[in-house]
Amino acid sequence: MAIVRFNPFREMETMQRQMNRLFDEVMSYGTTGESSESISFVPAAEIQDSPDAIKLRMELPGIEPNDLDVQVSAEAVSVRGERKSEIKSDDRGIHRSEFRYASFQRVIPLPSRVQNQQVQAEFKNGVLCLTLPKAEEEKNRVVKVNLMNGQTNGHSESLELPQDQQSQAPQAS
Repeated sequence: MAIVRFNPFREMETMQRQMNRLFDEVMSYGTTGESSESISFVPAAEIQDSPDAIKLRMELPGIEPNDLDVQVSAEAVSVRGERKSEIKSDDRGIHRSEFRYASFQRVIPLPSRVQNQQVQAEFKNGVLCLTLPKAEEEKNRVVKVNLMNGQTNGHSESLELPQDQQSQAPQAS
């Protein structure tokens, strides 16, 4: 049986090499085309729900309106596009140019059904704003919650009010 000398720092050296390799791969993004597909662009989104409409805002910096494809169904919004950016620098007679392209697609489910034929859109300063009017059946829905001893029993039922009683229904705030 061979005697092996104990080296407590061997595992630390291995971990340091792996971390260095990881940082080298991340930093090489943009200078080599190998890892450009592994890093993707996902735009941030914000939804506001009001009694009459749903407002969706999306941050799309550096994207032109012509590079966007926005599709709205009754239950979801799909935004697809391509982000193009170009970085150029001149340093001591060395010209460097980097091109980055990233395609993205984001499907956002909506909290209630909307009238997708009446969507209003605005694209300004890299922010897409969609106003999605709710479907009529969503506006008139009233939910009755059954209470037992001050606690809910997990049971609720949805009611549709007739047209003459809709003005008397409590409004959600």
